[in-house]
Formats: sequence, structure tokens, C-alpha cells
Amino acid sequence: MNVVSRTILSIILALSVIPAVARPNRDQVRHDVPLDSIILSDPCILADDATNMYYMTGTGGRLWKSPDLKLWEGPYTVAMTDSASWMGPRPAIWAAELHKYGGKYYYFATFTNSAVSVGNYKGNNLERRACHVLVSDKAEGPYVPVEGSDAEYLPADRLTLDGTLWVDTDNKPYMVYCWEWLQNWDGTIEKIELKPDMSGTVGEGRILFRASASPWSHEVVDGKERPNRVTDGPYLHRTATGRLAMIWTSWIDKIYTQGVAYSQSGTLDGPWIQEEKPFTPADFGHGMLFRTFDGQLLMSVHSHKDVNGRYIRVPHLFHVDDSGDKLVLGAPYRP
Repeated sequence: MNVVSRTILSIILALSVIPAVARPNRDQVRHDVPLDSIILSDPCILADDATNMYYMTGTGGRLWKSPDLKLWEGPYTVAMTDSASWMGPRPAIWAAELHKYGGKYYYFATFTNSAVSVGNYKGNNLERRACHVLVSDKAEGPYVPVEGSDAEYLPADRLTLDGTLWVDTDNKPYMVYCWEWLQNWDGTIEKIELKPDMSGTVGEGRILFRASASPWSHEVVDGKERPNRVTDGPYLHRTATGRLAMIWTSWIDKIYTQGVAYSQSGTLDGPWIQEEKPFTPADFGHGMLFRTFDGQLLMSVHSHKDVNGRYIRVPHLFHVDDSGDKLVLGAPYRP
């Protein structure tokens, strides 16, 4: 994604910011909304056994819920951040995910405080942006800062985004996230250990791979073709044979695309071997995997369409087969 496109996207996403202490405005909640009628980037769906309900969130920080994946109710405001924190009173929220761990529900998201700059790089103003974690006793929230949590989970001078949760073979929880290409010109996907109660991180992050490792993504810069610089949306899944896979998103020129990599060691430490070809059709990306209440493995992903410079993104579901050593994308799922 070039700088102009990224700037346009930032402006659009910033329109989705929510008040730090907001409560759901039930006058704006809609009922029986088909999935393909919802405009939402980075859709993440949690199938909650406790309520037998599906909960969907993403960029914008709001929540939708459905008993059947077909008709949805929402959106509800569920992220209650601390206005006195580095996020400020009205942070933009990107790529929120819901994870159940240790009997609680955790909200992993990217928060941006556009009023604070951490510097410039190659002409780009770097707005304060980082991954952070909130918690709730219920899937539907509200999600609040973890009690006694660190002020920051990741370094204040780094632009990080799209954090996700993975419990590795050592039974420790980790955040897997991106260090944004705008600051390093070759985006990374990294891991960092989380404290057992999710109240902060342990040690420093470690690079798993860079955007330039991808054989399928590329862009043209100054008239020359080169590997694309963008890393977005990592999500981990172990196949039935025990192989560890990571889906992640970048670009093929102006085409938003998702690929997949596999860990040779079966752990986050890799090394990570990139598949030669993309995993999704053109203009689909930022996916995640979840299992339905009847046992089907689905991928939630958004379509990507540029309409007069405005990105239109809609959630879609695909069947995925994980019975072998590799993830195999199936047909669209029609609830």
C-alpha cells in the first residue's frame, strides 16, 4: 500500500473512533442484519459456548452478535479505555479481536492517538499507535483495562498493530503482532510473551519474519518491482496433524491479498516458510479462523473494494479444511 492510500485509509478508519467512556446507544442498534449488509474491516468472530452466541468485532471497536451467523444485532460499543492513558480520550480502534483465555474474555486491539506523534520517517508523520489488551467477564463486554496492567504492552516509540493471541507449546501466552512498515520500510511480524494474567508483557519482542520474505506479494516503487512492505493481520492455527500455520495479509500491487506461512519447528520460533501462492482470492484479506458450534472450521475475512478512493470492506465467511498438513480454502459459507 502506498503512502497516499495508507493516509486515506487512516482518515476513513478514524471516523470509527469511539468515546472512551461510551455506553451502547440502543437507538442505533439494528436487528436481523444480514452479514453481507455490515460494513466492517478486519472481522473477528468468537463462538462463545457459554452463551451459544457468535460475537463479531473488528476495526471501529464495536460488537455485533448472532445466534446463527446469518442475522446480526448491533453494533454495540464495548471498549472502555482509560482517557488518562497514552490513548487519550478518543482513540481510533483497529483490528479488534476477542479471545477466551483462563476463564475471562480478552480484547486485543490496535489503538491510535492521532494527537501524539512519535516522530517522522521518510516523510511520514508517525501517530502514536500500539497494540493493547482489555478484559471482561463476559463475551459481550464491556471490556476494560486489565487490573494492574502495564501502561504499555509494547514500546512507546514503535508503531505496532494487529495483535493476536497464541498459546505456544510451552503453554505460555504470546501476543503476535506487526511492526508497521511506515516506520521500518519492511514490515515485520513479531512475538512477545504475555504475563499469565494478560496484564502486560515479558521481555522484548522477537521478529518472526519480514514482509519481504513473501514470494507472492510485490509492489512497484520508483519504477522498480520489489517485495511489498506491508504486514497485516497475523492469525495462528494448528492443523489436525499438528502443523502450525499463520495467515497474514499484504498486497500484490494494488490488490489486497492474504497468504499463509508454516512453522518448521511447530512453534512460534519457526523458521517460517512462506507458501508460494496467495491463500485467498484477490481483494480478500485480514482473516481469522473459528469453529462453529456444529464443528465446521470457517475463515472470517473482509472483501476489499476501492470506490472513488474510499475503501469498502464487508465480512465474508469461507470453509477451510485443516485435516492435513496444510490449510485448504474451500467454498464461501452461506449461513
